[in-house]
Amino acid sequence: MTQDPNARAEIEPTAVGANAAESGERQLGDGTSDAYGSHEVNVGDLDFRTLVEHGHTASELDPDAPAVLTVDNLKMYFPVKSSGLVRRTIGHVQAVDGISFEVPQGGSIGLVGESGCGKSTTGRLITRLYKPTGGSMMFDGHDLAKLSNREMKPLRRDVQMIFQDPYTSLNPRHTVGTIVGAPLEVHNVVPKNKVIPRVQELLEIVGLNPEHYNRYPNEFSGGQRQRIGIARALTLNPKVLVADEPVSALDVSIQAQVINLLQDIQSEFDVAFLFIAHDLAIVRHFCPEIAVMYLGKIVEIGDRETIYGKPHHPYTQALLSAVPDVKQAAVGGRRERIRLEGDVPSPINPPSGCRFRTRCQFAQEICAKVEPPLLQIGKRHKVACHFAGELGAHPATPVTTELLGVDDQGSPVPGAVPSNTQLTIPGYEKTWYDLRSKQTTGV
Repeated sequence: MTQDPNARAEIEPTAVGANAAESGERQLGDGTSDAYGSHEVNVGDLDFRTLVEHGHTASELDPDAPAVLTVDNLKMYFPVKSSGLVRRTIGHVQAVDGISFEVPQGGSIGLVGESGCGKSTTGRLITRLYKPTGGSMMFDGHDLAKLSNREMKPLRRDVQMIFQDPYTSLNPRHTVGTIVGAPLEVHNVVPKNKVIPRVQELLEIVGLNPEHYNRYPNEFSGGQRQRIGIARALTLNPKVLVADEPVSALDVSIQAQVINLLQDIQSEFDVAFLFIAHDLAIVRHFCPEIAVMYLGKIVEIGDRETIYGKPHHPYTQALLSAVPDVKQAAVGGRRERIRLEGDVPSPINPPSGCRFRTRCQFAQEICAKVEPPLLQIGKRHKVACHFAGELGAHPATPVTTELLGVDDQGSPVPGAVPSNTQLTIPGYEKTWYDLRSKQTTGV
């Protein structure tokens, strides 16, 4: 698909997704109605997985896809000012503290974690709504972290954002045509007499009536408003879309429609996604690769099967244990819930060493002294834990001592040389550290 915004998209609106919840039933390939289009089905009795299976299968991972965006050691510290006439900086909120990952071209990576862990801040950094404190964000040969606002302007058309709340992200005083068409006028993409036809085309692509371009946001439902936000993000044919919890404000039936819509858009326009969400079922369906954040750090990252099937970090295991599994409950089984003790520490004064150690049942002295590196332990699997292991099989002694040149208590070993050459690479190497043999291996 060409990136020329003047080119008309060769795609049928029904293929992208009609406005099923508002317009009635949709027909599947076999002539039957789907679950979320039928008014005779109580969608409240269905989960997201059941609904979305009527649309598209889960997104697949392309391991050979090049990285369209490379984030390396990205940091964002917000200053904390004192009160009084002379406001001095007395500390920093370490919202994002040294995260690294890659977004594959035409693919998607999910970012999950508790509220306040830095997910949304990461999205705003990538779109340069915030200027990073440190690190780099390489995109199309440019480091977005170091560009001025003037230098960023031509690149903003390639990196767009879908905001979380469809009610506050759209200006209520502007019509849909003005909202969606504003980027075209700002970047002088099309002549003024071509703006409205382009807006109508985009509305049709996202499953809305093209003739509604002169209506105001308050005249639309929540699902329709989110479609307007998606249309605005697609206006300039971006290469990267940051989706900040795009379906969290929608009910489950509309969630399935919007996710199917995003999958169609990704396939048709070859758009890469950084998908930020709390709902792990949605992330599992949409993202072949998932990164788990905790207190400004990525604690585990890997492909879908590894993260959901064999997580190695205690926080990831606790996070997944909190997700209700309807199918497992139906057959009489129930996953044991892992309950974390204590509260999330303050990002102004995070714990030393491992930030999760204050709530981790496996924490030992080394966790307070040495920060665990984000170590590659599989073909597409990284984890930041001294005691990384599958659920119920965590080792009794730390697995990172030889790599870091320390003993089991975290004290430096005289004469030991740390072999941490692969610990700061954003992507994946062809070799990795085997936890059982404590040797470097590969394919």
